[in-house]
Amino acid sequence: MEKKTEDRSPTSRAVVTGCGSFVPSKLLTNDDLARMVDTSDEWITTRTGIKTRHITNDGESTAHLAAEAAKRALQYAGLTADDLDLITVATITPEMVFPSTACFVQQILGAQRAWAFDIAAACSGFVYSLHLVHQLIANGRVDNALVIGAETLTKITNWKDRTSCILFGDGAGAVVLQRKQDAGRGILYSTVGADGNFWEALNCQAHGSRNPVSRPLDNPDKVFMQIKGREVYQQAVRRIVDAVTDCLEHCHLTLDDIAMVISHQMNARIIESAAKRLNLPDEKVFINIQNYGNTSAASVPIAFDECVRQGRVKRGDLVIFVAFGAGVTWGANVIEF
Repeated sequence: MEKKTEDRSPTSRAVVTGCGSFVPSKLLTNDDLARMVDTSDEWITTRTGIKTRHITNDGESTAHLAAEAAKRALQYAGLTADDLDLITVATITPEMVFPSTACFVQQILGAQRAWAFDIAAACSGFVYSLHLVHQLIANGRVDNALVIGAETLTKITNWKDRTSCILFGDGAGAVVLQRKQDAGRGILYSTVGADGNFWEALNCQAHGSRNPVSRPLDNPDKVFMQIKGREVYQQAVRRIVDAVTDCLEHCHLTLDDIAMVISHQMNARIIESAAKRLNLPDEKVFINIQNYGNTSAASVPIAFDECVRQGRVKRGDLVIFVAFGAGVTWGANVIEF
């Protein structure tokens, strides 16, 4: 449903007023995986930091996870679905080819006043979404928005490939962004980037116009995610460091000013390497990949929700979100919560 709003002052800012997350109840541990492929708990933990992950059952879809996280974020913000002007869902595992997952979330929530669309930027999708929605709010086009990251990556995981099947989990996280006039807090700055030259580092090639469903695949495994681990590692560390450095320099901040850096949870070793290059102290780097695995676009909002509910991020704190994903894409946001 189209929502028309009048232009408002450009001094408006998008403020995070609510957060929520949701993961399936079914767990898959490293020991479970060791019974499926040639691996072990020690091998997985040493290389990734992951101990367990949540996985969907056949009846759980991306929209289901997204809507549950959205409900919790709305409750935190003290809003109802009727208050929403916009719903965005960052995902690379959508409900279906079309319509968008965001439209299904709108249906589930009953948010009839909201317009809705998806963003496909892989693991960077949530930080991309925050940047885009912030612009809409700052320009006076939107008052209340839901920004969701949701993935069911285990549905496109090759459970015979031990290099990739150990990495991924399912889940969703959401934040409510509200327009506040002359707000001292909110989204202060975002930086985003992409380089399509490295698309082969992370991809899932079927089924799209390049490999349509009507034509047999030259490699049946193209229906699953393909990963070049070494290339991803090198690119991810570099882009995360550059994005966080850009945020600090642009906002004239130092690490002392930042309460927490919340990275996309792709691999604990990547996060630790980037943190070391940035000279970030351990207490300012949040890692929860051990409990969820890599949940792509969902990982930053899930981690943020945990930080808030654990009291590790409080009102007034400065937080940096940062992510790197397929495309390749990357981005970061500076937020005063």
